[in-house]
Parts: sequence; structure tokens; C-alpha cells
Amino acid sequence: MPIYHKLGNIPPKRHTIFKKPNGDFYYEQLFGTIGFDGMYSNLYHENRPTQVKKIAEPYSVAPKIAKAVNIQSYRLKGFQVKSENDYLDSRKIVLTNSDCNIILAAPKESTKNYFYKNTDADELIFVHKGTGKLRTHLGNLDFKYGDYLLIPRGTIYKINFDTTDNRLFIVESYKPIYTPKRYRNWFGQLLEHSPFCERDIRKPQELETHNETGDFLIKIKKQNQLFDMVYATHPFDVVGYDGHNYPYAFSIHDFEPITGRIHQPPPVHQTFESDAFVICSFVPRLYDYHPDAIPAPYNHSNIDSDEVLYYVDGDFMSRNDIDAGHISLHPAGIPHGPHPGAMERSIGKKSTNELAVMVDTFKPLMVTENALKIADQDYYKSWLD
Repeated sequence: MPIYHKLGNIPPKRHTIFKKPNGDFYYEQLFGTIGFDGMYSNLYHENRPTQVKKIAEPYSVAPKIAKAVNIQSYRLKGFQVKSENDYLDSRKIVLTNSDCNIILAAPKESTKNYFYKNTDADELIFVHKGTGKLRTHLGNLDFKYGDYLLIPRGTIYKINFDTTDNRLFIVESYKPIYTPKRYRNWFGQLLEHSPFCERDIRKPQELETHNETGDFLIKIKKQNQLFDMVYATHPFDVVGYDGHNYPYAFSIHDFEPITGRIHQPPPVHQTFESDAFVICSFVPRLYDYHPDAIPAPYNHSNIDSDEVLYYVDGDFMSRNDIDAGHISLHPAGIPHGPHPGAMERSIGKKSTNELAVMVDTFKPLMVTENALKIADQDYYKSWLD
């Protein structure tokens, strides 16, 4: 996210001596992306962040593919994913390709005995149910229903939940996730026609700084393997940092919809992008106001992308028999559109209260065994008269 942020104590110049009150050194770390060419922050630690005591044998967390080549439309009943105590165990990959994983999670408990770091992927966590605090080595963020939490790859974090009833929709991206380029000027500032602005971005304001030695377990994900690594110092020992690479929160409720006289295409709902997919937010909004407008979306062909829609809340006017927590998958290569009767029902209506998150991928998605456990196998027939 191209917004400069500073938190805690930092020296006046990069790569210069920075000492503690007792005369010992703080230790600088460049936390960057895309080599030395992408977004970065400069961090200052109480201790050297390189002190590894033990590395255990890794174990696989790779998704189990049920359908590697798929042209069938599916409805997945997301709330049928069973709750599990552990945060990492609860994460179930339902759709995947070489660019991203789409995950459902229903964790009951906060992360207690370990820290977590995803070295391969940015994580975008959408909070469907639950409140709590995302705790990271770059500062903390409170979260609630409707929040997107953008966690850059390499961020060390814990997640604390206030209750046991939590539902998360997660996108792991092997490409960095940004705000849409067309909404930013050449300085990186969000433009006037953007459906959100910098005031809507919640940056970390609370920095935990621990100066402890001992055995600190970080579970690190790398190439679909999970490594248990024990560090000699507390991972949250950053006294300050500045830069552009850090976690942040954005609420779907702060997305300001763009409307028109006739039906607007999905890009007006775009909220995030990468080189491999886009993410859109469908929020309560006024319908089209041409006197002959058809508010329901027109039939369209997904020739170049798979469309995944995660239904959050409200009235899903283009679909029959859809509930909160459902996911629809409409694969590339075939047309899809509103269910029978949905177009006719939409005519004359003035607004919608729907709330949904859409992921359009540019490579086909594979369907996992986890997905088929919660799949409606006959969904593709639901357009028959």
C-alpha cells in the first residue's frame, strides 16, 4: 500500500548508528518486496532478528486436488466447514491455482503457543464473523465484521479472537496485493473518483515491543510446507519502523459504490488487485436509474477468468437459494448470469442490500477435496427453466 507510515522510535537517517539508552545497539532490518524494487519498511529491533535455535522437519499443507481441470459451476456451502480450535488447522483451501489459494476458516481459539509467518504469499483476510486483534511485529490492528486485513508476506503475526464463533474468507496471493492502479495518481495517492481514500485505511497504531530471550516458536509457511522454527528472541521486539510495507485494515462498509443510469460492469466494484486476480466488493447501493434499466446483471461469458463470489449478507438479487457463507464458482469458458426469474424480479427495484466479495482469477482454479465436501453438485443445473 503506497502510504508512508512511521511508528515508534527510529533514527534520523537510514543505515546509521542507533543506540539504546544503555549504549547497546538497536539492529536494523530492511523488510522489503520484489528484491529491492518493491515496497519496503526499515525496522529497528531490540535484538538481532536472525537467531534461530532449531528447525523441525516440515510437514505438507498443500491442498489436495479433486478436479485439476474444471468447467462445472459450483455452489459451496461455506458455513458447513467445521470449526476447529487451532487457527492454522482451521484454514481449508477450497480453490487453488499457481497464483493463489482461496480459503475458508472457522477458528475457535486465538493463536497462543506460536507465531505465524507466510513467506510465500500476501494474505487478505475478510472477517465475516468475529472481532478481535491482529497482533504483528509491525503493530496491532483491531478487527470486526466486514474488515479486510491485508497482511504482507513475511509479516510475523498472531490473531486474537474475542469469541469462539469466527468465520474468515482468506485469499493467499503469491503476487503482491495492491489497491487498483487506475484509482491512484503517479504519486500513489488515491484519486477523487476512487470508491475509497486514505482516510479509510486503518494503519497500525499500537506497537508491541518485547525484549525477551528464550524459545519462541514461529510456524513458517514456505512452498506448501510448514516449518516449526524456534528463535532465541521474541519476534515482537521492533522499537520502531517507517516505510510503505506493513499490514493494514479496510472495512467493506467504507467502500463507496459507483452507480449509473444503466447497469455498471464489475470493475466499478474493484477494491484490490494483483497481477493474477482482482477482488471486488459488492455493497448496499442504489440501483440503475434509467427508466428502462434492468438492475440484475446481464448474462456474460467468463472467457479469460474464473469468477468466485463469496456471499456475506443481505439480498442476493441475481441468485436463487443463496445464503450467507455460500461461494459460487463460475469457471472460465462458459457464460453465466442471473438465475431464472431474477432479471424480471429486479425491474423497478430501487436499491439492494447485498454484501459480497468477488475474486476473479486470470488462471483457472482447481477444485479441492475440501470444496467437494461442501459442494452442491447440481448447482450447474440451476439455470434450467
